[in-house]
Amino acid sequence: MEDKPRYSRISDILQLLVLMQARPLGVTIQDIQQEFNVSRRTAERMRESITNIFPQIDEIESNDRVKHWGFTGGYLNEIIAFTPEELANLEKLKEIQQQQGFCDKENLLDSTITKIKALSRKSLHKIENVLEILLQTEGYAVRQMPNHNIDINTLSLIREAMKANKKITATYNDKHKTLSPYGLIYGEKIYLIAREEEKGPDPYNYLLYKFKDVKLTDQTFDKGDFDLKEFSEKSFGVYQGLAQEVKLQFEKETAPEVLSYHFHPTQKIKQNEDGTVTVKFKASGDYEILWHLFRWGTSVKIISPKSLKNKYIEILEGVLKNQN
Repeated sequence: MEDKPRYSRISDILQLLVLMQARPLGVTIQDIQQEFNVSRRTAERMRESITNIFPQIDEIESNDRVKHWGFTGGYLNEIIAFTPEELANLEKLKEIQQQQGFCDKENLLDSTITKIKALSRKSLHKIENVLEILLQTEGYAVRQMPNHNIDINTLSLIREAMKANKKITATYNDKHKTLSPYGLIYGEKIYLIAREEEKGPDPYNYLLYKFKDVKLTDQTFDKGDFDLKEFSEKSFGVYQGLAQEVKLQFEKETAPEVLSYHFHPTQKIKQNEDGTVTVKFKASGDYEILWHLFRWGTSVKIISPKSLKNKYIEILEGVLKNQN
């Protein structure tokens, strides 16, 4: 591992200060090595340079038996500056959340932007002028998506229940339910991942916009070793089911795009000698896989499983029949 040239050290030191302030437990020597791609000795010198100058930085106690360094008193807000480009990016993200009906995320981004502007008050006039130009000259393509307004109070109650591991009661599709909420997944729609005792030990997906009369109970639950990331990666999209080994073959004309495309966390992509590309992954959610394949038109062929291929042919035949 090679150390960086001297001219980059000042910017690295400033960035390290930001990291120390941003992380409650500070940073370790290993964190510095990975973040700046430097040797252990250089990482130690960087830490020593900062701790010798800033008394607010000291060793922080932790439970992992690894030494952490960070802010134990005071902050360095004055050395942190936000650029118009960073604020423009947040404004655009807020616009996307608004279009998708994710009003809670939109409100959180709006609050974040307001706080950033408050911290940047000395240069706010200059930032605002450039920000306006950026917002007028950059945009996103029109996206087709459902637009379901989610009640903020419903989200707040569910988040409170998840933080305290408490069950909720609610009306869902005109049926009364008692649920143990595990997490939220954001896709084209917002889904609550929750367990319902009547359905057994496995959690299920519930469309958040369909909930009514959500109430927090005093009943607690134990979600055990449930991992939301692991759960979500079992499916191609959102819906869970029997995971299958999927094998696709793409024509060579689309190879550049396919080779850099993210289909699924378990994907394995290989370019064949004839220029075609083979993509393999393991996931559930047949219909979500098939809807996605439509975007590739005639350039994709389903190799396996046969059941998925037959279902794709059935859908295509139905589409053709409907157009006659």
